[in-house]
Amino acid sequence: MKHSIQLYRIFGGSIMNVINYQAVPEQKVEDGNNATIRWILTENEGADNFYMRVIELAPRGYTAHHAHAWEHEFYVVEGEGKLVGDDTSFPLGIGDSGIVPAGEKHHFESTAGTNLRFICLIPSKKCQP
Repeated sequence: MKHSIQLYRIFGGSIMNVINYQAVPEQKVEDGNNATIRWILTENEGADNFYMRVIELAPRGYTAHHAHAWEHEFYVVEGEGKLVGDDTSFPLGIGDSGIVPAGEKHHFESTAGTNLRFICLIPSKKCQP
């Protein structure tokens, strides 16, 4: 079910927000191949400290090899692929999670024949170094 529900305090102000990820439009991942992102939770939904994204890579899809000034966490919810750094790579499958440290060059790749979908958390703009 695609939905977005927001609950309010009696005197105003949002206290909780529930959003189905499919209710959020996909955007193409810049410099990626067969990769989309959905910005599920941002400051628009009341997320002050962290943003939640769902990234999906079609078979043989990948994100650009990049680094940034903050760490990010991820959790794989569908498919198989790998997390690739400059000197190493890690196989990924359903239920795997990890941390990419700040400054670490990396990208994600899906395996041929399967999508790779994962949740990715990053600091909000106000919390980024």
